[in-house]
Amino acid sequence: MRGGPGEAERRQRWGRLFEELDRNKDGRVDVQELRQGLARLSGGDPDRAAQQGLSPEGGADPDGGLDLEEFTQYLQEREQRLLLLFHSLDRNQDGHIDVSEIQQSFRALGISISLEQAQKILHSMDRDGTMTIDWQEWRDHFLLHSLENMEDVLYFWKHSTVLDIGECLTIPDEFSKQEKLTGMWWKQLVAGAVAGAVSRTGTAPLDRLKVFMQVHSSKTNQLNILGGLRNMIQEGGVHSLWRGNGINVLKIAPESAIKFMAYEQFKRAIRGQQETLHVQERFVAGSLAGATAQTIIYPMEVLKTRLTLRRTGQYKGLLDCAWRIMEREGPRAFYHGYLPNVLGIIPYAGIDLAVYETLKNRWLQQYSHDSADPGILVLLACGTISSTCGQIASYPLALVRTRMQAQASIEGAPQLSMLGLFRHILSQEGIPGLYRGIAPNFMKVIPAVSISYVVYENMKQALGVTSR
Repeated sequence: MRGGPGEAERRQRWGRLFEELDRNKDGRVDVQELRQGLARLSGGDPDRAAQQGLSPEGGADPDGGLDLEEFTQYLQEREQRLLLLFHSLDRNQDGHIDVSEIQQSFRALGISISLEQAQKILHSMDRDGTMTIDWQEWRDHFLLHSLENMEDVLYFWKHSTVLDIGECLTIPDEFSKQEKLTGMWWKQLVAGAVAGAVSRTGTAPLDRLKVFMQVHSSKTNQLNILGGLRNMIQEGGVHSLWRGNGINVLKIAPESAIKFMAYEQFKRAIRGQQETLHVQERFVAGSLAGATAQTIIYPMEVLKTRLTLRRTGQYKGLLDCAWRIMEREGPRAFYHGYLPNVLGIIPYAGIDLAVYETLKNRWLQQYSHDSADPGILVLLACGTISSTCGQIASYPLALVRTRMQAQASIEGAPQLSMLGLFRHILSQEGIPGLYRGIAPNFMKVIPAVSISYVVYENMKQALGVTSR
């Protein structure tokens, strides 16, 4: 191998890569330089790949890095392993990986993906526009990644194209049979629940302010952000800014568990004899799962609104609040505002998903031809914009829902239906009345998304959820 022209070309290519990675020009590539290079050249999990590339088992000093010869030996071993993985994916051994072979490989691990999803994966690596992946495209894409087997490859593809963020808990990503057997699925759900709890706690003052403005703000009572916060602090102290947050956090675990189980059931019912679900069918399954979860946990939503709006000393706690509602208003009170709440799921989830996928795919097509992962900053930007668009579309329904939940607790307030409330708000306040409180709602999007992401990644590490 050492004397042939192919070997000389490979060593020249490896030498150029070494020079590109060696940013400080000290003749060695250390963990930090390899991490930066991986993030810059191909995305993925920089920490895991960098640590493995400079591992003691590889014969290198993890602190001192790799010199050119050690780096060349490392890449030679990587290419040999990647070639084996390429041949295992190339099922018909024609030297190219096509869409059907990607789908078959996912299916072998118990994961069904649609034709559109397989095409998206292929497009992220297809540099010459042939709609297939040849050896060179495969090698260049994965050379610095720490992929050891087919499970690693498919896990990378599955998780490098998905980041679910938004105001509501999203449907978890599909899990393979191996992830279900090892318990990885519940660890990811736990990580998501903890991230949601920390995120909601961090933005609880803005959430309480939003609810106050939805219910109490009007043409005659122009509540602004600073005035609303000042009023809440004067009435109950700084800690009152977190009223209602306890039950808001408490409902995360049952909501995510119910949604996950319902999603699995609806997927099976819709799929029938099909091997995969299309994007539209996944959206239907997700919407139905969301509606199911909302139906079961909706009484907790009502309690959250009442506890958020309560005056100091009005209730002794959660159970006292529930007992008083039951005693004075009956069990139907726990479902006030249910209809606009369920109706709001469809425009929010639909627009959020559509805008997110459109923005992400447009960015990938224009600026990223080498990786299916556009980077966390791009994904956070796409998620923030898509969540904002979804909220604008569904916010009037959310406002009407909150007012219906709160009507009985406001002295002298009329007990109106959903349509009656819409007519009343439009006649008294016009269209702006349907968007009371949207400013603090927007203000909490970026911090909520950022906190959620940081906590989620740290929780995955703490629970041993591998990110490849």
